[in-house]
Amino acid sequence: MTISKQQFGRTESGTIVDIYTLKDSGYTVEIITYGAAIRSIQVPVAGYIRDVALGFDDVAGYENNKSYQGAVIGRIGNRVAGAKYEMNGKIYHMDVNDGPNCLHGGFVGLDKQVWSAREEQNALVLTLTDKEGTAAGLPGNLEVMVKYTLESGELGIEYTATCDEDTPINLTNHCYFNLAGHGSGGIEEHKLQIFSHKITPVDETLIPTGELMDVTDTPFDLRELTAIGPGLERSCRQMELGGGYDHNWVLSNEPCRDLAIAAVLECDGLGMSCLTTKPGIQFYSGNMMTGEIGKNGAVYSKRTGLCLETQFLPNSVNMPQFPSKILRKGETYNHKTVYRFREV
Repeated sequence: MTISKQQFGRTESGTIVDIYTLKDSGYTVEIITYGAAIRSIQVPVAGYIRDVALGFDDVAGYENNKSYQGAVIGRIGNRVAGAKYEMNGKIYHMDVNDGPNCLHGGFVGLDKQVWSAREEQNALVLTLTDKEGTAAGLPGNLEVMVKYTLESGELGIEYTATCDEDTPINLTNHCYFNLAGHGSGGIEEHKLQIFSHKITPVDETLIPTGELMDVTDTPFDLRELTAIGPGLERSCRQMELGGGYDHNWVLSNEPCRDLAIAAVLECDGLGMSCLTTKPGIQFYSGNMMTGEIGKNGAVYSKRTGLCLETQFLPNSVNMPQFPSKILRKGETYNHKTVYRFREV
């Protein structure tokens, strides 16, 4: 793998944002230091190069977007009910930025900060100190590191973090994929398989109810490779609540040490497998995309990209029956996700 660097632009406040280009075996991935975000994933398909990740042409696009394009998400990915939780006998109040809830860590999450970057042993390593008080209700100074690797069609993302106080944590990546090409239109013709027979059903504000729902005879039964479009049209209360797919599938009862396959996505001659050590995966079908102008003038309208976010189960900080997402002082948080591409 080779890595090159150049300046991508500056934030509104004047901070320099760099872009790093990773190349290996005909594949190219671009990472920017704003939000440690994936800007593009260029994949060889039938002799041509196809960019399958949504993104923007300048820093302003990332600063102004509300869809978390390509970014590392945290400290707490997904939603926290009522924007509050209890830890060590104390109630913490978070930013309210999604109805009555907190989404993706608050107003200034890891996606809205500029990271430091360095090359290290065939990897791009990005680091950030997320200081206490940057987002409400998240104690301690979190030292977080994200390592990107690219080898033989596999994009690896490894997350490591420590904190000087106990803190909740749930890191993930919010890359929007369209395997037909980032500007090719809707994702309804994609086929998806998720290796799980249960989801965490949600309420009216998309907070898990705490139950586990069997997917049998529902549009959430994706245990076989299944076209996405027909499921979006099926009448189902959970589909109505999410405005489409915006749900977490339960992969295991606890995080795994070894990578396990979570999902397979296919479209237009290209396949992508997602492997992870996390116990859940959120499939979001881009229901709330609003027509932002992306790379090369592409219009990112509703459902022109989809996310497969590996994670702890949502709102587990408030649900003791779910695997814990509390990082204790002196402990190290670590997990890994791999997106593996291939022609089909």
